[in-house]
Amino acid sequence: MVRTTFDLGNMAAVDRYKLLTGLIIPRPIGWVGTVDAAGIHNLAPYSYFNAVAATPPTVIFSSGRPQGTAKNSLANVIATGEFTLSIVDEDLVNAMHHTAEPYPAEVSEFDATGLTPEVGNLVAAPFVAEAKAAVECRVSRIIDLGEPATASVVFGDVLLVHVAEDILNGTRIDHGRLRAVGRIAGTTYVTTADSLFEAD
Repeated sequence: MVRTTFDLGNMAAVDRYKLLTGLIIPRPIGWVGTVDAAGIHNLAPYSYFNAVAATPPTVIFSSGRPQGTAKNSLANVIATGEFTLSIVDEDLVNAMHHTAEPYPAEVSEFDATGLTPEVGNLVAAPFVAEAKAAVECRVSRIIDLGEPATASVVFGDVLLVHVAEDILNGTRIDHGRLRAVGRIAGTTYVTTADSLFEAD
């Protein structure tokens, strides 16, 4: 096998991004819902996202800080200490894609895309009412990366999980019916119903 070796310390940021995100696939999408001090609902997708522990139940997402400035989701999380995560399914992928557009802070992505905000039971942040599953979280810590910070990793304690009954069997999820979306690259996605198989 012939390989090419890349020294990431000597690569442009865009090339590092393409290389890493092209290999670590599919990446689940954390559709992060937040609210600001003025009560404006924010919604943005993050493919630097995952569950990292079951005890305590913990999820993370990472937000870039262009020119050192916190994006709307991150700024709201820092200010309020809470957020939601809606699971993106195949029916919602186009709406999700449009929530990634750079709307100004005073514009709610829910309004811009026609999605319905549903305020959490334990947090004031909204989740997507149309989503088959959503998670309410409280921030446990935020770790800045880089000097000065070029990204921030948000750790959230999972407080509540909301799941549509028709995709549930006890606490097991029917992935074929959920059809959750993972990101490959750019605007290319895959669902949890694609080519499922069992290992020997």
